[in-house]
Amino acid sequence: MAATHPTRPTRTTGAAGTAGTRTAQQQWAYGLTVFAGVMLLLAGLLGVFRGIMAIANDNVFVTTPNYVFKFDLTSWGWIHLVLGALAVVVSFGLVRPAPWARVAGVGIAGLVIIANFLSLPYYPVWSVVVIAMSGFIIWALCVVQGEESATGS
Repeated sequence: MAATHPTRPTRTTGAAGTAGTRTAQQQWAYGLTVFAGVMLLLAGLLGVFRGIMAIANDNVFVTTPNYVFKFDLTSWGWIHLVLGALAVVVSFGLVRPAPWARVAGVGIAGLVIIANFLSLPYYPVWSVVVIAMSGFIIWALCVVQGEESATGS
C-alpha cells in the first residue's frame, strides 16, 4: 500500500471516466463542502421536526410572557418548518455539489441562526445547539475556495 504525500496531486476518475488530478487542498475543500451539506441536512431536519411539534401541539414548549419578539407558537412552527425544508433542499445541492448551493447554504444557515435566536426563550437548549450547528455550516462553506468546492475536483 503506497502512502500519498499531502501536497502531491492524486489521480481521480471523473464522472465521464476521464482521469484528472485532485490536490490535497481540493480534497479538503470538497470534504468541507460535504460536511456542511450533511450538517445543513441535520439542521434542516431538526427545524422541520421542531416546526411540526410547534404546529401540532403548542403545549410542548415553554412560553415566556414578556418577550420582545412575541409570536404565536404556531407562527414559530411555520417559520421553522419552512426554513428547515429550504435547508434540506440546499443540503442536497451542497452534497452534489451545485455552484449555487454554497451561497444559498450560507444564507439559509444565517436565517436559521436568526430564527433560533429570536425563539430562544421558547426552547433554549435546542436553539443553542442549532445555532452552533449553523455556525459550523457557515464556517465550512466560507473557508473553502470558490472554484474548488463548486467543481468538486
